[in-house]
Amino acid sequence: MKTLILKTASNYLLPVLLVFSIFILLRGHYLPGGGFVGGLIAAIAFVLHAFANGLENTKHLLRIHPGFLMPVGLALSFVSGLAPVIGLDDPFMTGLWLPQDVPVIGSVGTALFFDIGVYLVVVGVTLTIIFTISESA
Repeated sequence: MKTLILKTASNYLLPVLLVFSIFILLRGHYLPGGGFVGGLIAAIAFVLHAFANGLENTKHLLRIHPGFLMPVGLALSFVSGLAPVIGLDDPFMTGLWLPQDVPVIGSVGTALFFDIGVYLVVVGVTLTIIFTISESA
C-alpha cells in the first residue's frame, strides 16, 4: 500500500502526530490523556510512516531499537515512584512537586516523570510488536 498520497501525507503527519502525542502526554496529569495515550499516538505515527515508506526507512528514522525504550521507561517510572522513599521517607509513589511552575509545561513533579516512563514503555512495546509482526509477514 505504498501510494504517492499516503507516502506524502505520512511525511507531514509524522511530526504533527509526534507533537500531538507530546501535548497529550503533558496534558495527562491535569486532564484526560497521559503517558499511555500519548505513547499510543506516537506509535501510530511511526506505524503509519512504516506502512507508507517501508519498515527499514522507519527503523533508520528511529535510530535506536524500540525495545531499548522499554527498560528505560520502566526504570524512569520506578525511580519516580522511589524518589519520595529515598528523599523524604514518604510512601512509594507519593507525588513530589517543584514549588514553581515551568512555563508551557506547568507543574513538574514525579507524576510527570512517571507518565514519561509509561510513554516510553508504550512506544517501545507497541513498535516492537508491530515491527516484529511486519518483519515476519
